Amino acid sequence: MCGIVGAIAQRPIAALLLEGLKALEYRGYDSAGLALLENGAAQVVKTAGKVAALEAKVKELGCDGRLGIAHTRWATHGKANEVNAHPHLVGNVILVHNGIIENYQDLKHRLAAEGYTFKSETDTEVLAALIHYYQHRDLKSDSSLKMHTSKFNAFNQALNEVKGTYGVAMIDCENPDALYVARSGSPLVVGCGIGENFVASDIIALLPVTSKFIYLEDGDRGIIGRDHIMLFDRDQVQVQRTVQSIQVNPEILGKGPYKHYMQKEIFEQPEALRNTLMGRLGDDNVSAEAFVAQGQAQSQAQGQAQSQAQGQAQSQDQGPGQDHPQDFRDILKDIEHIEMVACGTSYHAALVGKYLIEEHAGVSTNVTIASEYRYKRTIVPPKSLFVTLSQSGETADTIAALELAQSQGYSQTLAICNVDNSSLVRMSQYVFLTRAGREIGVASTKAFTTQLLALMLLTLALGRARGEIDAHTGASLISALHQSPSVVQSVLKLDREIERLSSDFVGKEHTLFLGRGPMYPIALEGALKLKEISYIHAEGYASGELKHGPIALIDSKMPVIVVAPDNIWLPKLISNIEEVKARGGKLYIFSGKNFGHSDEATMFDLGTISPFIAPIAFTIPLQLLAYHVAVINGTDVDQPRNLAKSVTVE
Repeated sequence: MCGIVGAIAQRPIAALLLEGLKALEYRGYDSAGLALLENGAAQVVKTAGKVAALEAKVKELGCDGRLGIAHTRWATHGKANEVNAHPHLVGNVILVHNGIIENYQDLKHRLAAEGYTFKSETDTEVLAALIHYYQHRDLKSDSSLKMHTSKFNAFNQALNEVKGTYGVAMIDCENPDALYVARSGSPLVVGCGIGENFVASDIIALLPVTSKFIYLEDGDRGIIGRDHIMLFDRDQVQVQRTVQSIQVNPEILGKGPYKHYMQKEIFEQPEALRNTLMGRLGDDNVSAEAFVAQGQAQSQAQGQAQSQAQGQAQSQDQGPGQDHPQDFRDILKDIEHIEMVACGTSYHAALVGKYLIEEHAGVSTNVTIASEYRYKRTIVPPKSLFVTLSQSGETADTIAALELAQSQGYSQTLAICNVDNSSLVRMSQYVFLTRAGREIGVASTKAFTTQLLALMLLTLALGRARGEIDAHTGASLISALHQSPSVVQSVLKLDREIERLSSDFVGKEHTLFLGRGPMYPIALEGALKLKEISYIHAEGYASGELKHGPIALIDSKMPVIVVAPDNIWLPKLISNIEEVKARGGKLYIFSGKNFGHSDEATMFDLGTISPFIAPIAFTIPLQLLAYHVAVINGTDVDQPRNLAKSVTVE
């Protein structure tokens, strides 16, 4: 993985492919390359490092063509170097690939016995060789194999043998009129033009050239020409997929007045929260429009003009769904257990959700890292709801967990996601679409806080359905939810103070984050943000665990960051703070109004905040701190090393 762009046109496309790769840089990568076909001659250009280096190389060589594919690679098999970069060329076959071919070693040994040699360490080159093998093997001894002589049949034959995930784009030097594509577990979209067509792993790469897209279904394969698109399902039956018109505000592609996308997205959070709340709250309960059946998700997204202004893709075609789906709030009346799975930042959101749901709705809740869920025995209690959380909706581990859950007897499945056409949304029975808008920075910010808001709405709906939250309490919680955008706006005013504070972290190698109750996952998230963009080792702990090990690390050189809102855990948290003081730890405390003052700590008073929405509010200063420390450290804030925005491999 990580980014794919391809085009077949009547005009030169090198610049188009390079601009597409630039648009995908936010996903994270470590090498880049492209292949162009013109007058039967292929040019393959690759480089380690950034797209800018590839662009310079393409211009120096004078490369161009009317058929081509390009790729940004996030290394899985083999080091990040020019040899392992995509595209891979084997004979007349040129291939780019997102995903992982799990049986590539077996295939490689078999192909080596057939005389193939390999230049790279990648699984992708093996797939290219397998396609080439099926194109060129001797068929004279077995006439029954003649069906495999066509380019597309060879493409299919090879893909039928691989195990794993792939989003593939291929060109064949012997056929200048076709771009071959396939999708299995890794997203791929076809862009539709006039006299030209395109393919990409994300529509953002194609927005400058088209507004009409076909989202490939899992198992789809196709032949893309300049004037036609032929698609087939996994059984090789020709299919028609809906062409969707996507309108996206072009401002999402720029940073505006901000230095980095991450900074811009931190400050977009009040608007993202407002958009996510819009039309979803009544007087004392969540509205019926908040949680919708899968088929309604796209049409709901269409009507959100504010979300569109923030950059969320809006579909103009309603997908398939139930004509009269059951109100999700009625389904919640019978739910007795919730299982949530997610990865990374979304996992931290789910942990907050567990505290909220059990406290306010009285429903037992379990949270599992998605990559662990598939490989452990799971006991599914009766009347269980399976909830997945993902910013992109394409996270491979989360999708795999949902696929398994669908065979395990859960009553319903719910996806909380920011992308309305994503795989996770299409696979789930019910959907809550957050309206964070497109998030470009690799480190998630506004997607996280809108996930927290979604879980607060789920808590409210569940508590009202089960009678755990009465109308008066429901109205009080709704009032707090309505305040969340303005509360975040107020907390953002601490930016300058936190920027000054960030200089304290120059030269620091370790940081400890502490919280209790629902602030424990916020401490985990604060530590994750600091480590992933500033490269400072950081750990989040439930502060009650301090004396069970981490306290051994505390000295005058160790920054200790505490999230301390006004809640039932505050007295115990203050005791943990005293333990840090006694050992000379350097304390930074983000507190509520009732904490008071400590002369031995750097204090930030966030004011009076409802405990229900405190996880959102107390996330903001930790995001700002991570951002400013990263800037001081001189790291690549939006594209931190070794990280990808959407992890589409297991």
